[in-house]
Amino acid sequence: MSKSTLMPTALLLCGVSSLSLSALAAEQTLELDQQVVTATRTEQAEQHSLAAVTVIDREQIERSQAQSVPELLRKVPGVSLANNGGPGKSTSLFMRGTNSNHVLVLIDGIKAGSVTSGGTALQDLPVELIERIEVVRGPRSSLYGSEAIGGVIQIFTRKGGGEGAKPFFSAGYGTHDSYQGSAGVSGGHGQGWYSLGVSGLDTDGINVKPAGVSGYEDDSDGYRNLSGSANAGYRFANGLELDGNVLQAKSHNDYDSVNSRRRAGFGANADGVTKVVGGRARFAALEPWRVTLQAGRSEDKSDAFQDGAFYSRFDSRRDSLSWQNDLSLAAGHTLTLGADYQRDEVNGSTAYAVDSRDDKGAFVQYLGQVGRQDWQLSLRHDDDEQFGEHDTGNIGWGYALSDELRFTSSYGTAFKAPSFNQLYYPGFGNPDLDAEKSHSVEVGLAGKHAWGHWAANAYRTKIDNLIATITVNGRSQAEGVDEARIRGIELVLGSELLGWAWNANYSLMDAENRSKRSSRTGIAFYGKDLNRRPGQTFNLDVDRAFGALSVGASLSAQNSTFDDLENQNELAGFATLDLRGEYRINPQWRLQTRVANLLDADYETADGFNQPGQAVYFTVRYQAL
Repeated sequence: MSKSTLMPTALLLCGVSSLSLSALAAEQTLELDQQVVTATRTEQAEQHSLAAVTVIDREQIERSQAQSVPELLRKVPGVSLANNGGPGKSTSLFMRGTNSNHVLVLIDGIKAGSVTSGGTALQDLPVELIERIEVVRGPRSSLYGSEAIGGVIQIFTRKGGGEGAKPFFSAGYGTHDSYQGSAGVSGGHGQGWYSLGVSGLDTDGINVKPAGVSGYEDDSDGYRNLSGSANAGYRFANGLELDGNVLQAKSHNDYDSVNSRRRAGFGANADGVTKVVGGRARFAALEPWRVTLQAGRSEDKSDAFQDGAFYSRFDSRRDSLSWQNDLSLAAGHTLTLGADYQRDEVNGSTAYAVDSRDDKGAFVQYLGQVGRQDWQLSLRHDDDEQFGEHDTGNIGWGYALSDELRFTSSYGTAFKAPSFNQLYYPGFGNPDLDAEKSHSVEVGLAGKHAWGHWAANAYRTKIDNLIATITVNGRSQAEGVDEARIRGIELVLGSELLGWAWNANYSLMDAENRSKRSSRTGIAFYGKDLNRRPGQTFNLDVDRAFGALSVGASLSAQNSTFDDLENQNELAGFATLDLRGEYRINPQWRLQTRVANLLDADYETADGFNQPGQAVYFTVRYQAL
């Protein structure tokens, strides 16, 4: 889809905002009193947030009928995805044009992801066990350290509360012999709360590689996932709160194999484990002084098999400790002081020249609010065992021009330490790589009205020492390609028209490589597009209820992009349309159906990897009240 196609659509969309509609606020808009925590590491009312924040809650997750976390995140402004062949296959998320490992992923406050690849297996996280997701766009290294160049995604698993036990259940079936199910219970008693849940998915999948590609099997490449989560906590009479959480997702993936013997029944597969364990204590040392202590471990493991025999093992582990102090200086004024410790380790069948490293960080933040003004100031110092010291900062300011209109601006710096693969993987790594560094500036204007809401954000990011995968003499390797410049605009609009509640967003972005010719490879990238970052994306969701019956549709589109840094392999633009329906039998039981990719669009988000065509799914849900 070309720019000339998407731009009129966006202009038409924005023009609707001038209509005088009597409507409720858009479904993806946060209520004014709802609290968010990721943008500041403290609880903050949404109307005071100076960052671009999107929240996806449990109600939205169930209404969308999404079967994976990437399906949910692809609708967030400024986000694009690259998937290697359908359900469960490797998925990369790009936020505001930054690299896929420039997004920090937290699960219940604990850093998740692979120490070796630097990414998080979002495709393996169980969507049925998630309570809500907070997405913060823009740099946040001044609070979290390495990785938060493009933004932060925090996933909160289901929590308990209230009195008594409330079980939940879901079961579904769909195209490609796809089976899905979940069950659990949450609740509480007195000052305690708990939640337990399991979730499973089994699908034959699709043929990852196009039929007829030389050397690959012409068959479906299946995927299985079994996940569980548990949360529990207690609030003592003296105000001390203790809680703990664990999430584990086990996956099995089938892949196409290139087997010189081509023996029937043999192929490639991988078994993976993503696990996050955390514990937290919160208490008020003094009336205005709140202390939070948190410790956690995230693990990412993968065993690969080829032709029925063991091939490789990767086992990465990240341990973290955090000490945070929030001091309420006065109404609307909070000072935060904290320290973090992180240790990364890698084991497995591949020998790395270095297999562990430590990072120590200290940060300070000041949040202020006087009259119509809000501001955020934060500074952080990191001491990385491999890359030395890094200082990052962020300054943000907001001003309410009226009760309905608010202006925001911010400037922030961030950095990303290279992953172990980028540094030391045999034949690929480059131990001479430096840490990536960024500078970002952003301005925004947002309005909340009786008819709905809208927002416009413009940003510019410059990344130095950008690390990318390039091919030299037929071999892929990590290379620092020097510099990138990213400019973009995000437009968000939501309201109700003729009984239909709808939300839309449009992102226009120019992600350009500004690097000079590499002295090591001799390749020049200056002026070329960063690969797999579409210049335009558009998302539209519409929903309407007719008594017990509700229906909805989702349209997602993006223009063409390149699969490689050299801009030789172009991926065509595309649009997909999904339809969904739900019948509420009673307040506890619901029947749902969804038609994904209704028009059977044929497209790729990574060169040479198929994407699912038209598919139909049915689900039954139960949630005790």
